[in-house]
Amino acid sequence: MKYLLSCFCLISILASTQLNAKDWVVYEGNDGPGKGKHIVFLTGDEEYRSEEAMPMMGKILAKHHGFKCTVLFAVDPETGNINPDNQTNLPGFELVSTADLVVVFYRFREPSRAQMKILDDYINSGKPLMGLRTSTHAFNIKRDKTSPYKHYDHRSKSWAGGFGQQVLGDTWINHHGHHKREATRGFISGMNQSHPILRGVVDVFGPSDVYGVRHLKPTDDVLLYGATLTGMKPTDPVKMEKSLMPIAWTRLYEGKSGKTNRIFCTTMGASVDLLSEDLRRLLVNACYWGLELEDHIPEKANVNYVGEYKPTFYGFGSYQKGIKPADHEW
Repeated sequence: MKYLLSCFCLISILASTQLNAKDWVVYEGNDGPGKGKHIVFLTGDEEYRSEEAMPMMGKILAKHHGFKCTVLFAVDPETGNINPDNQTNLPGFELVSTADLVVVFYRFREPSRAQMKILDDYINSGKPLMGLRTSTHAFNIKRDKTSPYKHYDHRSKSWAGGFGQQVLGDTWINHHGHHKREATRGFISGMNQSHPILRGVVDVFGPSDVYGVRHLKPTDDVLLYGATLTGMKPTDPVKMEKSLMPIAWTRLYEGKSGKTNRIFCTTMGASVDLLSEDLRRLLVNACYWGLELEDHIPEKANVNYVGEYKPTFYGFGSYQKGIKPADHEW
C-alpha cells in the first residue's frame, strides 16, 4: 500500500508539472560534454533582467555544450506573463530537486516553505550552485513571519548575512562603483590565473557597477577583481582612487549534512553585462567546473548566441511587458 501511495504521489507531481510546463522553458541538450546533466536556472529580479539573460545562457549551454537547461521565471498567476516584480509566484520550483546544478539569479524572493525546503535539501545534498549579481541578496522572507527558513534572508542575524554570505560568500553590502555611471572592468587574479574557469577568458567588461564585498574567507579563491571605470564605456579609464573588489570567486561550502558543495559566484551578470563574450565564457566554464567536468572545458568555449540577443538595459520597471515563458523557446 505504501508503495502504491508513493507511486500515486509521484504520478500526481509529474502530471502537475506537465500541466503547468507553460510557466517555464526547457532546452534539451545536443551532443556534448554536458549531455545527461540538467541545469536549472532560477530567475526573478526586479532590476537586472535575469529573465532575459538566463534563457540566452541556457540556449548556449544546451546547443553548444550538451546540457539540458530549464529556466524558471517569476510569473503573474492571472496572465501567465513573466513578471519579475512578483516575488512569490515561482512556478516549477520542484524541478530544483531534479537538477545536477542550480544557477540562482534572484533578488528579494519569497518562495513558499515547501519551495524553500526543496532548495535547502538541494544544498544539503552537496550538489553545486552558482549565484549571479543580486543572488547575494536572493531572499527577503517578510510575509511568513514564522518561516523556518527566515535565516536565508539577506539580513539574517542568526545565520549572518543569510544565504548570500553563508553559501555564496557574501551578502549585499553596497554599490562600490557609482550606479549607472561607473562600469566594471574585470582583471584576472594572478594567484588563480590557471584556474580552469578562466580558460579562454581575457576581456571582461560590464556596464553594471562593482559591488562591495567584505566577507569572503581566506579559503575562497578569487578569480576576477573588478575595477571601477570613470564612465560606462569599455574604453573609459580605471578610476584609480577606487579599490579593487572581488567580482568572481569559487568556494567550497559544507552544509549541515556535512556534504560539500562547489560554489561559484559573480557579482556581474546583468543582461547587458552578458554582451561580453568572455563573461559568458566565464559562466559556461563555471558550469563545467561545478559539475566536476573541468577536464572537458575547451580552450575557448563556444559562447555564440543561439538566435537573437538584444538585452534590455537594467533598471526598475524596465522589464518587457506581455512576455510569456514560451516566448523564450527556440
